Amino acid sequence: MILEGLRKLFARLVVVRFLNRWLIFFNDLVFSLVSTALVIGMISYAHGITFPIHVIVELFLCSILSSSVSFLICCTYKGVIRHSAFTETGRIAIASFIKVFLFAPLIFAVVRLPMQILLIAIIMDFILTFSLLTFIRTLLIISYRYITNFMTPTDGRMLIYCHEDEHVPSTVYGIYDKSATYHLDGFVQYKEVYTEFRIAGHPVYSFKSKPDFMSLASRRNVKAILFLDRKDLRMESERLVRYCEQLKIRMLMMPTAIDEVKDASFSFRYLPEVRIDDLLGREEIQINLSEVSSSLKDKVVMVTGAAGSIGSEICRQLCRFGLKQLVLFDSAETPMHNIRLELEEKFPSVNFVPIVGDVRMEHRVENVFKRFHPQYLFHAAAYKHVPLMEENPCEAVHTNVYGTHILADMSVKYGVEKFVMISTDKAVNPTNVMGASKRLAEMYIQSLGLAISRGRHPGKTHFITTRFGNVLGSNGSVIPRFREQLAKGGPLTVTHPDIIRYFMTIPEACRLVLEAAFMGEGNDIFVFDMGEPVKIADLARRMIELSGLIPGEDIKIKYTGLRPGEKLYEELLVNKADTLPTSNGRIFRAPIREFDYDDVATVVQHLMKVAIDVDKHETVKMMKLIVPEFKSNNSEYEAIDIEIEKVKKTANGISVN
Repeated sequence: MILEGLRKLFARLVVVRFLNRWLIFFNDLVFSLVSTALVIGMISYAHGITFPIHVIVELFLCSILSSSVSFLICCTYKGVIRHSAFTETGRIAIASFIKVFLFAPLIFAVVRLPMQILLIAIIMDFILTFSLLTFIRTLLIISYRYITNFMTPTDGRMLIYCHEDEHVPSTVYGIYDKSATYHLDGFVQYKEVYTEFRIAGHPVYSFKSKPDFMSLASRRNVKAILFLDRKDLRMESERLVRYCEQLKIRMLMMPTAIDEVKDASFSFRYLPEVRIDDLLGREEIQINLSEVSSSLKDKVVMVTGAAGSIGSEICRQLCRFGLKQLVLFDSAETPMHNIRLELEEKFPSVNFVPIVGDVRMEHRVENVFKRFHPQYLFHAAAYKHVPLMEENPCEAVHTNVYGTHILADMSVKYGVEKFVMISTDKAVNPTNVMGASKRLAEMYIQSLGLAISRGRHPGKTHFITTRFGNVLGSNGSVIPRFREQLAKGGPLTVTHPDIIRYFMTIPEACRLVLEAAFMGEGNDIFVFDMGEPVKIADLARRMIELSGLIPGEDIKIKYTGLRPGEKLYEELLVNKADTLPTSNGRIFRAPIREFDYDDVATVVQHLMKVAIDVDKHETVKMMKLIVPEFKSNNSEYEAIDIEIEKVKKTANGISVN
């Protein structure tokens, strides 16, 4: 009962977010005056000088005046004391110096002290003022932390992971105490040799094996580990992360750079847990921001598919480059409404226009070009789901091929400087309709760009193609699907035990797209280094473990068989024997196969007529004739490959060479 009563009393003190600044000002003034009184007392005692009452009053008034001026100049009263860092002592030192600098001539005017005694008095006043103000702030910080720890019930203790050679930003010491869930117990690091030291008063624990960490977690009642950045998390993905998964210790992730988390709105209470995206992602990509920014500044930029996963992230990144206008084009009404609200909130100064429209509607597309005259176009609108497009090949052609055809023609007609198309690794030796449709779109814009560059077609537009694999967390991708299945208690469905995929985060892919857009002069295909492949079955198991569950026991993994058009292994985009390096080590230039524009335009028009008639068999057959490397896998269209084998042998595909 007594403890509960004390908690309630302390709670009333703690809920006050910060003391009134003038109360802090008055507090500093009092202790500054105390310092002056102590100096007067010591001078009087050491040198046998007796100061009359009126002189002491005058000295106090001079001290108050000089202190007030120094505090107002240095704004020492404006900081939130409980979040003060070591750097705050510098401000107090400057304020103490200004005080004695102003106080010295006033003392000399009031009391004619010898210069030696006056100098001693000034130095002593500076030291005492600085020491008292620093001591009081330290005392308040320590008291606040002890009170919050006493009155706030916690679910256990939290350790912050720090690498052996890592510098831990001081800001973390001032904000950790906002957590109402865990009490910060110190830091933890992997080290072969045990060492004992402290960081800002907090112990640093080390471990070199699983038993070491288990013992530490049990001894200190550790319930959570906080990782400050993804580099540390990935470095410990096969060690500390595994230990935490097995011990069911929560792993938390700092959402932004620590130095940016300074405002009072941030709370450790809402730290996100580590997700599979954090483990699969790689180090932050550095792009040539100066070139991108200078190219885009004061330009009109249009993004198709602007409400989708890739398109919306491109829009977010474009908003940082000082555009004259950003045109968002998409046929999905609700996602467009959502991205509009997001951009209005995050980028209120950006001039952007959301437009609902379909890339397959030529008159609607031309209306947008005529109205806004975009200078750069990022084409992300596409149908991308392999099994769905396998069932609807005519729609894949209509959107991915003919939609690109319309946008490319309008870009040339209305003088777009650069047309950047978002393609896919599935366009390389396609085994499904979706990949083949994207390859056809590539062929059209490449042949058009080549015709322009050689003076065979009027226009000035440069066409750039970017290819990359799967992106983490995109709409309909495997990770959101696994999360939904986990929430329902499983099972997690995987098509095949050996299926692998290359993954890249959405922001990472979009940054590479932006740099690639300004890397070439035109008619380029840029492919991205996707890193190491990931086995989807391993991904499913890891997601189960991250949820604190046991694969095969708590959550089952069910193999459903390859879907139509799906293959076990995606093509490796970066083959160093075939690709050329660029200034960015993650971007490579792929070789371009040349096509005659008139031939490509003719067969695309013919293909479009077949697709509009919704003749699935003839549509896929013609796609295979135009793209000889398109061979279906696990699909009803495999029969067409046999049917046209003789045609391919004799004609080597439709003549577009």
